[in-house]
Amino acid sequence: MMSNEEWMEAYKNGEVEGFEQLYSRLYEPLYCFLFRYTREDQLSIDIVQDTFERLQYIKEDFDEQKGTVKAFLFQIAYRLMINKLNRRKKWRTLFPFLVPTSSHRMSADEKLTIQEAILQLPEKQRAVILLVYYHDLPQEEIAQILSIPLGTVKSRLHNAIRTLKEKLKEDFDA
Repeated sequence: MMSNEEWMEAYKNGEVEGFEQLYSRLYEPLYCFLFRYTREDQLSIDIVQDTFERLQYIKEDFDEQKGTVKAFLFQIAYRLMINKLNRRKKWRTLFPFLVPTSSHRMSADEKLTIQEAILQLPEKQRAVILLVYYHDLPQEEIAQILSIPLGTVKSRLHNAIRTLKEKLKEDFDA
C-alpha cells in the first residue's frame, strides 16, 4: 500500500490517481479539523474543496524533506480558513446587520431591504459587492474576474460600502 507521500509524487508526475488517492485519504481529516475549529459544516466543506483546488496549483511546492503531505494540506487549509474568517470579521464590522447573531435573527423584511439596497447600487459596484460579500472572494481574484485593476476594485468596493451604509442607516433607523 502506497503512502501519502508516494501518492503525492505520483500526482506531481502527472498521475491523476495520485490526486484521487490523496483526496479520498485526507478529505475527512481535513474536514474534521476545520469543522472542530469553525463549527460550520458548509464553511468546512468549502475550505476542504478550496484546499484541494489550491494543491493543484502548488503541488510542486511540496517537499518531503520539510514534512508530510498531510501537514502540507493542513497548512494550506488553515491559511485558507483564517483568511475567510478574517474577511468575514471585516464584513461584520462594516455591516453588522448582514450577519445574523444568536440574539438577533434578520426578519424577512430586513433581508429584503438589504437586497433592495444592493440592487440599487450602480451595476459595477454591485458586481464587486456581490463577489466580495456573497462569494467571499479576495479583491485580487475579483480584479481578474472583472478584468479591472485592483485599485478599481478597491474604489468600487469603498464607494459601494459608503452608499450601502447611508441607505441602510436610513432604513434601519426609520
